[in-house]
Amino acid sequence: MKDSNFLKENNARQMWHPMTSPQDSADNPPKIITGASGVSITDIDGHTVVDGVGGLWNVNLGYSCQPIKDAMAAQLDTLPYYSTFRGTTNDVAIELAYELGEFFAPDGLSRAFFTSGGSDSVETALRLARQYHKLRGEHGRTKFLSLKKGYHGTHMGGASVNGNANFRTAYEPLLPGCFHIPAPYTYRNPFNETDPEKLAQLCAQALEDEIAFQGANTLAAMIIEPILGAGGVIPPHKSFAPMVQEICNRNGILLITDEVITAYGRTGAWSGARLWGIKPDMMATAKAITNGYFPFGAVMLGERMVKTFEDNPSAKIGHGYTYSGHPVGAAAALACLAETKRLNVIENAAARGTQLYEGCLALKEKYDIIGDVRGGHGLMTAIEMVSDRATKKPVDAGRAQVVQDTAYDNGAMVRISGPNLILSPSLVLSEADAQTLLDGIEAGFKAA
Repeated sequence: MKDSNFLKENNARQMWHPMTSPQDSADNPPKIITGASGVSITDIDGHTVVDGVGGLWNVNLGYSCQPIKDAMAAQLDTLPYYSTFRGTTNDVAIELAYELGEFFAPDGLSRAFFTSGGSDSVETALRLARQYHKLRGEHGRTKFLSLKKGYHGTHMGGASVNGNANFRTAYEPLLPGCFHIPAPYTYRNPFNETDPEKLAQLCAQALEDEIAFQGANTLAAMIIEPILGAGGVIPPHKSFAPMVQEICNRNGILLITDEVITAYGRTGAWSGARLWGIKPDMMATAKAITNGYFPFGAVMLGERMVKTFEDNPSAKIGHGYTYSGHPVGAAAALACLAETKRLNVIENAAARGTQLYEGCLALKEKYDIIGDVRGGHGLMTAIEMVSDRATKKPVDAGRAQVVQDTAYDNGAMVRISGPNLILSPSLVLSEADAQTLLDGIEAGFKAA
């Protein structure tokens, strides 16, 4: 291992970082994280903080989950890799598909297609949606619907259904045939509606209108996050997802839930679909499936997909990844799923999520920089920062950076995305850890 002087000298010199510019990384060198334990991380200077980001929404069980590490090490000794393309498979992938089928049975999902991560899972779901309709003779159903503010990864397909210009404009033109409806975002929406239930109805009406405009027979699928994550933790009214499902079903449109963030307990329910009482045709998962210890994902498939693809010689899936069903990843996922269930993390996610949400609401009463606080469903909370509450003008980047840096200095790693301070810590967070995050955030607001 190179010494700290070498690492600092070469920080952001040869490596381009995601979601920022090379110049920004050079001007503001990223923190060099060299260690982690429990729910905390330690940087190259020995400064330890509670990780309020949970890695990147994915380290649900913390950094010291030994059963997953042991499973990965054991698998490396027996079968470190083999392909699952036509003609071969592996024992752990078979077992994982069975266990996931059992886990997601209440969501109406019984089959798995393995991927390398969240963007791969979204791409897979979009492709299979088009193929589903072609197999049924409806070749004109090629278009996709999604929500503004939604985030669906960085592949060309995912970027095309993304509802945030930051992930689109530099790469346009994107996939044709992708259309967006307003998100049920009470703080900012084109209807100027602040009542969550009324807003849900307006967004559903906008969906109906778009379907009528496009023609239902041209639409393949709608993809939604049960709670919008990277867009700023936007939870819809409980009526919204059931309305979307009914509209999609009535029009023959597949419903895909993007649960790369929300699956495996983050919302205080085992899935976002279960939180809202819906049964999607496909569910894209990744992130917490291996606790972040191995790049891995799974698309879970429902009854309509099963009936169309199985016992059908024409249903050849011309799609997959070198690492689909990777045995080490599958072993990690099996151990992670077992530990996730053993710890029953949904209970702690709900309790600590309530603590953080209520703590952030209390901070709103004290600091005018806070325009909106969103959360209340598990360990997903966002604070939207403004420079003026009356006009809702977003806070400037420099002031937001002061909040983040001061919070870090005071023991809390938080994520700033535009004007949003986003919290997505591990689901094994303790009450004391949650308070450390709140104290660090308050220090940031005091400094800003």
